[in-house]
Amino acid sequence: MTTQGPTSEILVLHEHPTWLVVAKPASIHSLSQLGSEGDSVESWLRTARPELAALEECGICHRLDFDTSGCLLVAKDAATRDRLRDAFTGHRGEIKKVYLARVEGHFANRVMAGAFTLSFASRHKGSAKVTAHSRGEPATIGRCQWRVRSTNDSTTLVEVELVGPGRRHQIRAGFAYEGHPLLGDTLYGARASSTSLGLHAWRVEVDGVTVDAPTPEWV
Repeated sequence: MTTQGPTSEILVLHEHPTWLVVAKPASIHSLSQLGSEGDSVESWLRTARPELAALEECGICHRLDFDTSGCLLVAKDAATRDRLRDAFTGHRGEIKKVYLARVEGHFANRVMAGAFTLSFASRHKGSAKVTAHSRGEPATIGRCQWRVRSTNDSTTLVEVELVGPGRRHQIRAGFAYEGHPLLGDTLYGARASSTSLGLHAWRVEVDGVTVDAPTPEWV
């Protein structure tokens, strides 16, 4: 399903009896912003799927950053939303989340796979940036495992799986901590780029169903 206008790139990738997955384009918010009439997946759902309008945040179960594209999971009823949100935090089941990320540079010694376990915490409430540390409280710990898919002269494309509960900016801050910020991610020290942020929520696996989002040009 598509609509005309700035949100025309949003489409339903898969529909299940109790949930659906939509493709979120880059440069659109997941949720409507307070005091703003800007485009968002939430506002699109209110128009395209009015039966979801009575649900909190139109049933959206998690968020993707403004400049991140890819799979966004939406529940069709309140009980399913509660269950899926719990699954995203590692309770009452597990949702597999796989991203594609293009990072600056190449990994030393031609390393083709790896993992990191770090603490992710904001410097202060409302901070745009998350700081990664080697140690921290259990509630701040995020884990990723990754493998290299390809390289070019100056960047590396990696496939990244979030292991367990996701943390805010986990992939962005994590690879910056490792010395390889994402392409175009100036917030975390990358050079400015004409390409959108090199992060795409490529795959989600939920209730035994695997859904992939079409990949952006930078992949």
